[in-house]
Amino acid sequence: MNIADFPHSLLLAFLPLFVAMDAVGNLPFLLSLTDTMETRERMKTAHIAVLTAMGLGLFFFAVGKLILNVLSVEIADFLVAGGIILLALALKDLVTGKMADVPLKYEMVAVVPIGTPLLVGPAVLTTLLLLMDQYSLEYSTMYTVIVILVAFLLNLLVAWIVFIQANRISRLVGESGLKAVSKVASLLLAAIAVKMIRLGILEMVTSSG
Repeated sequence: MNIADFPHSLLLAFLPLFVAMDAVGNLPFLLSLTDTMETRERMKTAHIAVLTAMGLGLFFFAVGKLILNVLSVEIADFLVAGGIILLALALKDLVTGKMADVPLKYEMVAVVPIGTPLLVGPAVLTTLLLLMDQYSLEYSTMYTVIVILVAFLLNLLVAWIVFIQANRISRLVGESGLKAVSKVASLLLAAIAVKMIRLGILEMVTSSG
């Protein structure tokens, strides 16, 4: 392991994961999905969401390629499936004012859609695989694993720090502000869903051509 190269390698792995995870951009969705929750429940939601994202990311990092090869599933399939789920949730909220017909418990919201596919979804999983392939060409397996894992965990730490500020932000914007954020977040969520589906279909068409 080349210790001198580690900070530079870590930065190069951290940045694409930071963009893919987009913790700051996902904060409005956390506020929207937890606008009826108490302070304690919103905090628990943030904790569980980050833990869910970490568990999924680590699992996929360890055996993701093997599972995809065995099932003959492509990243494009993840993009389309995740996009459809997000689009359904967003449209439900925009039309009816709620994402479910019954009140969602914080555990459910934390896992889906915040933990996945928003925080760690197809974009992050794809980035992990691409980084693994890229670094394995230049460095040893151990060095590659350590760099990418540290970069991933640091991004989760950033996401957790951002998410635990949700209570403070909710107090600042107030109830009416949260309702406005909720509607804007649902519209953005629908746009993100359409983008995921579009990218997935484009990837399928490109790979088949």
